[in-house]
Amino acid sequence: MKELVEIIAKSLVDHPESVVVTETTDNDSINIELTVAPEDMGKVIGKGGRIAKSIRTVVKAAASKGDKKVIVDIR
Repeated sequence: MKELVEIIAKSLVDHPESVVVTETTDNDSINIELTVAPEDMGKVIGKGGRIAKSIRTVVKAAASKGDKKVIVDIR
């Protein structure tokens, strides 16, 4: 999942070198934290949060085979 979020984020931003994705796993969930440059935050979130919601939807669809919940946090 980490690689998927990283590929999507790097394709959206102007400064792909500043994209950092960390993944932590709990008993029943996978937490993915996406950090981008402050000037790229609007491009990752999108108008009304549409792009952020789309990223979360794609990651949930990719993780649907597993039984863990996936949480994507954008910072």
